[in-house]
Amino acid sequence: MRTPNIVIVAKNKKKPSKLKQKLTDKYRLVVLNEDTFQERFSLKLSRLNVFVFGGIFSIILITLTTFLIAFTSLKEYIPGYSSTKLKKDASRLTYEADSLRTRLAVLENFTKAIRPVLTGEIKPEAIDSIKTEVSKNTVIDYEKLEPSAKDLKFREEIQNKDRYALSAGNTNKAKIVFFAPVKGNLTQSFNAANKHFAIDIVATTGTPVKAIADGTVILSGWTTETGYTITVQHTNNYISVYKHNGELLKQQGDFVKSGEAIASIGSTGELTTGPHLHFELWHNGYPVNPTNYINFQ
Repeated sequence: MRTPNIVIVAKNKKKPSKLKQKLTDKYRLVVLNEDTFQERFSLKLSRLNVFVFGGIFSIILITLTTFLIAFTSLKEYIPGYSSTKLKKDASRLTYEADSLRTRLAVLENFTKAIRPVLTGEIKPEAIDSIKTEVSKNTVIDYEKLEPSAKDLKFREEIQNKDRYALSAGNTNKAKIVFFAPVKGNLTQSFNAANKHFAIDIVATTGTPVKAIADGTVILSGWTTETGYTITVQHTNNYISVYKHNGELLKQQGDFVKSGEAIASIGSTGELTTGPHLHFELWHNGYPVNPTNYINFQ
């Protein structure tokens, strides 16, 4: 009996490349106790794992370092880098140095100009003679300095602005004009029957209260009912009284000019009803209606 021949056919398997095999070969990292040789720690690694982990760690380290330098003060320690504050200080010092150079140049020019006088090269008498010669050659036309008719009319209008002269029918024919102490709305008129010998003018707090004419302050102080009060004596026996002021600007004995601020609008005293001026005008010891003498509009 013939024994059959058995043929084994082996399939050709492609061997992995040497580079891939080197990268994927596993290695075991073991940590042993030196005295007992007992295994403490072990780790399986390949070259590919080492390269990947090393690359990721390097990228993270570079990123953190970049952010640390860019957003902290460590960047100022990098050679060639200048901080913003340092740039501002440098610019400011540059401007100051330029300004000092300009001042120094002006001072040098002044010194050069005055040096001949200080050293005696130019005598002071020579300067006086030059001034005298210039004054001799200068002709002043005084007629041109006189105001024209138009200028005189304009000045008269300005002087009479906000003023109202006493009526022409006044028996004493006093040549006096009164200036409105303050502009505003009249809330209460003069009424002798009700013993209100004044007018009340509403104005904003702090508005200047002005003297109605030239005169002397005979009273300047505080009263419980009328608050800060100031009284001015004028010519021809006229007296003006200003009550409920917020502040007094003149003292007793001061001389004031017409239209000069002597107080400010306020609301002081027990009888006040708000920021306003309680204004009284007296003549020869009797109260008179201020609206007959002053234009408050």
